This record gives sequence, C-alpha cells and structure tokens, in this order.
Amino acid sequence: MSSVTVRNVPDEVHRAIRVRAAQHGRSIEAEIRDILASVVKPQGRVKLGSLLAEIGRKVKLTDEEFALFESARDRTPEFCGSSALRPSASPRENKPGS
Repeated sequence: MSSVTVRNVPDEVHRAIRVRAAQHGRSIEAEIRDILASVVKPQGRVKLGSLLAEIGRKVKLTDEEFALFESARDRTPEFCGSSALRPSASPRENKPGS
C-alpha cells in the first residue's frame, strides 16, 4: 500500500479531523483514509458495467441477443500509454547520429 505525507496542515483542520476521528471511533490516520476514499470513490458513482447490465435486464435482453452484442464487441486492447506495452529501444537507438 502507498503512503502519503501531508505537510503544513492548518491547526484548525487537524483539530477538526481529530474530532471527526473520535466521533467515528477511528484513529486520525484511519479517518483521513476514509475521507480520501469517500472523495475519490463516492458511493453514488455510476459504474458503466452495472448500468449496462441494468439496461439489459430492463429491456429483457435474451441470451441470443447478448451473444450478438458480445460477438460484435471490439476486443482490441486499448493503448494506455504504458511503456510496458511498447517495444523498448535501447538508449543508443534513440540518440541522433548513432
């Protein structure tokens, strides 16, 4: 798991987090983790797969119809910018005039 250090937290913010942590019966660290998680992964967010499954259920999609969609689906891997997916060149190959 990753670690994060936050410097220069105003005293009033630290006090508010400490009070909030006490109210929830957690450590300050656990409270901060919960705050961060609730901000970046809100519970009300719509997940695309869940939304599509719900639409399929509402329109009573049959197994045959689902198979048609599945067979037409693009299975090409999406390029995510990762260097792990690109062939690597040695530093010499990238230097001009080599």
